[in-house]
Amino acid sequence: MQPRLWLLLAAQLAALRGSSALLQTPASMAALTNQTVMLSCEAKTFPTNPRIYWLRQRQAPSANSHYEFLAFWDLTKGAVYGKEVEQEKLTVLRDSSRYTLSLRGAKPSDSGVYFCMTVGNPDLTFGKGTQLSVVDVLPTTPQPTKKTTPKKKVFRFPNLVTQKGLSCAPLIVGLLVAVVLVLLVSLAVAIHLHCLQRRARLRLLKQ
Repeated sequence: MQPRLWLLLAAQLAALRGSSALLQTPASMAALTNQTVMLSCEAKTFPTNPRIYWLRQRQAPSANSHYEFLAFWDLTKGAVYGKEVEQEKLTVLRDSSRYTLSLRGAKPSDSGVYFCMTVGNPDLTFGKGTQLSVVDVLPTTPQPTKKTTPKKKVFRFPNLVTQKGLSCAPLIVGLLVAVVLVLLVSLAVAIHLHCLQRRARLRLLKQ
């Protein structure tokens, strides 16, 4: 079977059967233009050192969908890239059972669904794909409006003790003033009587 036909058949099946044996993360992501994008594919349940392929589907699945072979990782050869792939822009890395596709300087034309795949005998196993959207400006999520809770009005009883104290104060002051006046009048009367008695004694002495 010709490589192009084989890849086309493989990619057609990718949209229909995604296996949890190849765990792709994230399921979807949005990136800014010129940003570096990292896509992950983990193969835990496969034999040691499986050959992992990376495919890209630029538009939604249809009869005219275009699929691209990007690269694969081989134990002996390392990363092998497709003919039209810019190796300075796209890198395939491996760390144990995790395979990473790194896309530097992402452009809106790089948007699409990225699949990782491994070839078995006779089955082909695909990841569930990662939907990548490259945009100039990320959409903003509207912030939820905070509900303002009305403040509860607290009824406060008047301070009766304070009011009583204030109302009694003038009365006490008035009583004190009256007592002082009475004392002053008594003192004046006593002095006047003393003066009268002294004058009377003087008159008696002169006679």
